[in-house]
Amino acid sequence: MGVNNAVTARIADGVCAIPATAWDACAGRDNPFVGHAFLSILERSGSARARTGWQPIPIIVDGTDGQPAAIAPAYAKSHSQGEYVFDHAWADAWERAGGTYYPKLQVAVPFTPAPGPRLLLRDPAQAPALIAAIEAVTDQHGLSSAHATFVSPDQLPLFEAAGWLIREGTQFHWQNQDYATFDDFLGELASRKRKAIRKERSGAIEGLTIRHVSGTDITEADWDAFWVFYQDTGARKWGQPYLTRQFFSLLGETMPDRVLLIFAERDGRPIAGALNLIGTDTLYGRYWGCTEEVPFLHFELCYYQAIDAAIARGLKTVEAGAQGEHKLARGYVPVPTWSAHYIPDLGFRRAIADFLARERASVESDQEFLGAMTPFKRG
Repeated sequence: MGVNNAVTARIADGVCAIPATAWDACAGRDNPFVGHAFLSILERSGSARARTGWQPIPIIVDGTDGQPAAIAPAYAKSHSQGEYVFDHAWADAWERAGGTYYPKLQVAVPFTPAPGPRLLLRDPAQAPALIAAIEAVTDQHGLSSAHATFVSPDQLPLFEAAGWLIREGTQFHWQNQDYATFDDFLGELASRKRKAIRKERSGAIEGLTIRHVSGTDITEADWDAFWVFYQDTGARKWGQPYLTRQFFSLLGETMPDRVLLIFAERDGRPIAGALNLIGTDTLYGRYWGCTEEVPFLHFELCYYQAIDAAIARGLKTVEAGAQGEHKLARGYVPVPTWSAHYIPDLGFRRAIADFLARERASVESDQEFLGAMTPFKRG
């Protein structure tokens, strides 16, 4: 597929078809989700494959040396599940108008609402060519649309310059102000909020032992326990889990130093667990589950223990996943998230652009309101 006279783009048959060294030369090491290891585990485990509605079709622009200079982690999607940026209403509208919304092109990390680069660039000058290649794949295959979700803020201008529609959302992140201890963080909160958190924490862990495990210390027994927790949460939220059991074993085998499991145990038996991935400056909370309902234990494992771990590791941020205004009272502040959308049909594009303008006004109003509701001391 010719993008211009100097650049040619190609589609690979999955992430696994690209050598890890070539992929990671573009992806870097800061964000664990866009690395070859994580994305290839999704494929190898059968979690992100054509039969699950996530057909991996990475789009590559090669450099003059014949090696990938820019890569988009792209997927042909036959549904809108596992994306966390909801376009079901767009699909319904396009179908009612006589169009076919699926398959669509998704530039994303499957099942992972974590902001990060969506244009993996060994050569930053190739970013426009890579975006043009994504558009060409969409156009040449007659797809309804292309979507780059949870785009890192620094890459947003690249999509804006290409004329993509921009959508704003909100997440809640904890930000480390060089705290030495959890009590240092609590010291920044209003007295009433400090007391509430201390009470939550003491009640949540009464009679329990909290265990952090990472690296090669993680055993298959740990993954067996976490799989039970993950299945329970997945069944309640999505109907069926997105990830396979093999995914977790491969995660532990392939990138153990990026994994932090936090368990709550009663008499040596895990009753709840949270899975985190460790980035260069961010701790990413991903999954949680339990077999015993304990008040506030979710907050303890997913939010407070994550803060403890981030402080201990000198990490700047904890990202605890999508949505959740309940995170606000626990010291997680609202931050904008971004996605970019390429809509070839001009009429459909106009309708979505109008929707996004109205939605953004509402989102930004909510962010302003929520920002005034943080538990931190005033002034």
